[in-house]
Parts: sequence; structure tokens; C-alpha cells
Amino acid sequence: MNKFQLEQNKAFKLANDLKQGGRARAGAADEQKIDRREQRKLDQAKGLVPFACKLDEKLVKQLKDRADAHEGGMTEALAELLVKAGLER
Repeated sequence: MNKFQLEQNKAFKLANDLKQGGRARAGAADEQKIDRREQRKLDQAKGLVPFACKLDEKLVKQLKDRADAHEGGMTEALAELLVKAGLER
């Protein structure tokens, strides 16, 4: 690999980091975060399935406010609301 290819590789890595929101490569903050694949595996082990839907803007704001106050986050807050609405786990 020549010098041009090495520099090109660095540029690709930098561009990818910028696309990912400017996260530092191999920084201390990255060590504490779980990457997406690991998170997907953990969610699958818990039996969680991604579910997307379109909701009214006002309803989403209310859900976000409730999720911020809930210790389990959005997922647990929504699950709790659905169970209260009569759905079973």
C-alpha cells in the first residue's frame, strides 16, 4: 500500500466518522456505548421486536414527555400504556 492509498483510507475514515455524527474513533465514550449490533442482539434476547408507526405530532410529544419521566425509557413507557389499554404481554 503506497502513501496515496494510506491517505485515501484516512480520508474515507474521516468522512465516515462525520456521517456518523462526528463521534470520535476509539474514544473513551465509544467504549461505554454498545454498538448497534450488540444492542440488536440484546433486544432479540429479551424478545423485543422493532415496531414503527405514524402518530400525530401532539401525541408523540406527550409520549416523549412521559418517556423522559419513566425510568425504562420510551420502550417501557409504551409497553406500560399498551398493557393499561387492555393488551397483554
